[in-house]
Amino acid sequence: MPINTAQPRLILASSSVYRRELLSRLQLAFDCMSPDIDEQALPDEAPEQTALRLAKQKAAAIAESTPGALVIGSDQVATLDGQQIGKPGNHANALKQLQTMRGRQVVFHTALCLLDARKPDLWTTQLEDVTTTVQFRDLSDAELDAYLRIEQPYDCAGSAKNEGLGIAIIEKIDSSDPTALTGLPLIALTGMLRKAGVSFFK
Repeated sequence: MPINTAQPRLILASSSVYRRELLSRLQLAFDCMSPDIDEQALPDEAPEQTALRLAKQKAAAIAESTPGALVIGSDQVATLDGQQIGKPGNHANALKQLQTMRGRQVVFHTALCLLDARKPDLWTTQLEDVTTTVQFRDLSDAELDAYLRIEQPYDCAGSAKNEGLGIAIIEKIDSSDPTALTGLPLIALTGMLRKAGVSFFK
């Protein structure tokens, strides 16, 4: 099907290939721009507050430099027993994460912001936090190590790519939006875009 170009300029405030792939499913023309912000959590900040704040900051950072667009910001925070789990960055950290999470439930907060910067003096934002609960399988150290060496998900909070082989280390996923875990909740996003006047079926 042809991509729908009859819409306001749409910008995804992210360099993530996973979010780019998800947004492309909507068959809307969009640009990707990487926001330059500090993504560290603030002291005593709740996980969902971190995710929502960063999603909004990412969208605002891009809107500042490209006014007149609809800007999508998203951020994800993984938590175990209420404590934030960051991106592992390397194999050793990823293995420790998976060893800690095996046989347990991890909650992912995927925050979404749609910032409407089409009116210079009246920016509006829509915000939503979509939660996903993931039950990890109780696998051996050897299985977890082998998975990591195959997929190398070191840029993913929780050290697993559910859209790839990581689905094999997951026992159950509970969410209102099946795309939230990958990083961009499309059900929530399509609702926000519709409110902003974007049509998907022209």
